[in-house]
Amino acid sequence: MTQAPLLKTALIYDFDGTLARGNMQEVTFIPSVGMGVGDFWGEADRLTRDADGDNILMYMQLMLQRAREQKQPITRKLLAEHGQDVKLFDGLKTDLTGPGWFDRINAFGARYGLDIEHYIISAGLEEMIDGCPIRSAFKHVFASKFVYDDDGVAIWPAVGVNYTTKTQYLFRINKGVLNHYEHEKINKFMPDADRPVPFNRMIFLGDGDTDVPTMKMMHSKGGFSIAVYDPRNSARDQDKLYNLISEDRVNFVAAADYREGTALDLIVKGLVGRIAINAGTMPVAEL
Repeated sequence: MTQAPLLKTALIYDFDGTLARGNMQEVTFIPSVGMGVGDFWGEADRLTRDADGDNILMYMQLMLQRAREQKQPITRKLLAEHGQDVKLFDGLKTDLTGPGWFDRINAFGARYGLDIEHYIISAGLEEMIDGCPIRSAFKHVFASKFVYDDDGVAIWPAVGVNYTTKTQYLFRINKGVLNHYEHEKINKFMPDADRPVPFNRMIFLGDGDTDVPTMKMMHSKGGFSIAVYDPRNSARDQDKLYNLISEDRVNFVAAADYREGTALDLIVKGLVGRIAINAGTMPVAEL
């Protein structure tokens, strides 16, 4: 008997604060251009207010400005090197203790007839994410990025992903349009049955206010959303996220601990099981 093909199911992640502690630019890039972390973001905020601009584009412009002043031109290779040092949360990488998050969740999904695909939607930099140790786990990364001149030097922001534009990428995943530029296909009607990844087979993991529109849209479209927090954060920060449940903007809240047996691990596995039951792929022996 021919086995039915696995149904595509998407786990979609923010990056900063969700998969890694803090902002990716803070670990090595900002110090390398001679600024303190607070000074950099303070200056980015000032430039944003003065220009009445978009904060993501303005922080990227400040990166270019400071790099030029320090005579350290930004290249893809340089940004990828900075991305190697991001502080990933526990359990994501495969190590001597056993398989990492992605291998375990993929195997769990396959057991229930689901082909788990992992995506990132981030206001951070695609080039830094490309250099991080877990990049190979993701089918596609939607993130802010630069455009480069003929010498490979970054000259201008090519894409700025902010908290509201993040929502469009859920539709791109839903319709299988894995780029930033193809607008006709993303706006064209596509029957639900023809969409590669229905919303009810999506799970979004994000943190903080910048992910609220995406989590709310995922929730309203029949998918699932999880707000995660740094386990080192204060109770006040956690309470802020718990309020998202009471406001019906997120399904679950959990610490960003991706090790086996944690609350987050159990929540995601439970949701994968629910998706399998709803899709009719749960083996009879498991029901």
